[in-house]
Amino acid sequence: MCGIVCAFETGVPTTSLRPQILAMSGRIRHRGPDWSGIYCGEKAVMAHERLSIVDPASGRQPLFSDDRRLVLAVNGEIYNHQALRQTFEGRYPFRTHSDCEVILPLYREKGPAFLDELNGIFAFALYDEEKDNYLIARDHIGIIPLYMGHDPSGTLYVASEVKALTGICNTLQEFPPGHYLEGRGGELTRWYQRDWFSFEAVEKSRAPGNLENSPLSYGDDQRHPGDPAQAAIRNGENSEAPENLSGPITRESSDMPEGLTAAQIGELRQALEAAVHRQLMSDVPYGVLLSGGLDSSVISAIAQKFSAMRIESGDSQPAWWPRLHSFAIGLEGSPDLAAARLAATHIGTVHHEIHYTIEEGLDAIRDVIYHLETYDVTTVRASTPMYLLARVIRSMGIKMVLSGEGADEIFGGYLYFHKAPDARAFHEETVRKISRLHLYDCLRANKSLAAWGVEGRVPFLDKEFLDVAMRLRPSFKMARDGRMEKWILRKAFGEMLPESIAWRQKEQFSDGVGYGWIDTLKQTAATRVTDTMMANARYRFPVNTPQSKEEYLYRSIFSDHFPGDQAAACVPSVPSIACSTGEALAWDRSFRAHADPSGRAVFTVHKDGLEAGAPTKDVSPATSAAVPEPAES
Repeated sequence: MCGIVCAFETGVPTTSLRPQILAMSGRIRHRGPDWSGIYCGEKAVMAHERLSIVDPASGRQPLFSDDRRLVLAVNGEIYNHQALRQTFEGRYPFRTHSDCEVILPLYREKGPAFLDELNGIFAFALYDEEKDNYLIARDHIGIIPLYMGHDPSGTLYVASEVKALTGICNTLQEFPPGHYLEGRGGELTRWYQRDWFSFEAVEKSRAPGNLENSPLSYGDDQRHPGDPAQAAIRNGENSEAPENLSGPITRESSDMPEGLTAAQIGELRQALEAAVHRQLMSDVPYGVLLSGGLDSSVISAIAQKFSAMRIESGDSQPAWWPRLHSFAIGLEGSPDLAAARLAATHIGTVHHEIHYTIEEGLDAIRDVIYHLETYDVTTVRASTPMYLLARVIRSMGIKMVLSGEGADEIFGGYLYFHKAPDARAFHEETVRKISRLHLYDCLRANKSLAAWGVEGRVPFLDKEFLDVAMRLRPSFKMARDGRMEKWILRKAFGEMLPESIAWRQKEQFSDGVGYGWIDTLKQTAATRVTDTMMANARYRFPVNTPQSKEEYLYRSIFSDHFPGDQAAACVPSVPSIACSTGEALAWDRSFRAHADPSGRAVFTVHKDGLEAGAPTKDVSPATSAAVPEPAES
């Protein structure tokens, strides 16, 4: 994880821009506290704040091509860089062991067409000094943030966070995921295209077959010849290959959806294991976020499976840090802490349980909104404990963690998916959810951790795993005929987890850390925001007018950090029930009557927990004093 700030099409001399770019880059130094670098040419300036994960000794940025004509600043990781490097053996003299350097010869040889060859998370800017041309690109889902804007002189800026651009740019927007922008006068162009965007393409998915001949191509030799996990799959050496599956796959095969086979579940499992294996690439200590829910437990169990050997050596050498550390956070007595403890014991991680108080959470809200650059209610709720946890993780010397974001979107894990009227509606909602992850969960996972110089990786959103999971027939994923949400994922990995974890009911992260947390936030907002403020909200906030007192409170803090409407327009503000998109509200008339966007609003599944875990004392203004009073409108 790093930070970049770049200026192209400069309307003033770059010598005068250089001090400004350094100051802008300094605003995001938390993302890359290990080193600062800058390139200042005649027509472009590129600054980089580095968090060293791969090749700490020589991977400083900006990176230069062998002839120094190309300059590159990257925030991200290229997981298949070793395989891509092999294709340039004898043809390009690599100067470092950085995973990002391979972008330089790829661009020189293929132009923007190389982007879909990358398996990774990235936002980068590349400058061709000879041609005065640039390429700006962002990864397929938007796991890594990127923003762009222009100043009054017409200079184009890109930066990893909004705060670097505020006060400089008079236009501001998010750089869209899966797109690139090339050269002066160029247009944003989508490079990430998939057949599974369409329901018709997956309505009747193929029967499982030999993975080597599969059109999914996630085990393609050309792209990943050096990945031992994938090689084992291709060569039939995996002990958990489809024909050898055991445990939950065959124990209750009678409850499998019609048409689904053990081989397809096995293929799904192998694809996720290959994704986790790729993403363990690291030259520094790493860990896993383990909430005790299904998603984080699955990722933790797979990571533990591969943790003894060093991935970069092709699993031929012992790992530098063979003990996998797991981290959980919650209020005293929270459901997540108990579940995470059980999962960690079963998996065998070195587990760290962090407790926080409601007061500590409230104290952090202002900083959370500054770092997250959002006022979205569910994002702020869930980001606060993650932000607090990231500080502890970094203090222990951990620079990278794996997390479970993305599974709910891929497999329809949110409780409102029970109401999907048919397979088409279900699939189209999963595609919408995935396409908007950059506004919510990806933003939370990235910026909450980056605030303290920690990198987050999300194997469920691995580009190749997505192709396997999203090409499954949508009906296989639906909660019906007695099957609970994410049934297929539970079935694939149930044998690796305690049964109570594998079949645990879905929790919102903000609920799971302790039910009193959300209740306190809502009560605090009710105390701080008056009815008069809400009545006048449309005048104070004409862009994305707050729809609840809690949103009004967060928006007020956001406006203190980022005045004006440009930054506010980068934040989503749509009706939602249990994290749904606005389109899914049509699935059930009762959805439109709920005012709370959290998962507890559906099916009252959290009712007992709320009654048992709510604070025993009233939340008074003194309790929430750390949250500032919004100004009257």
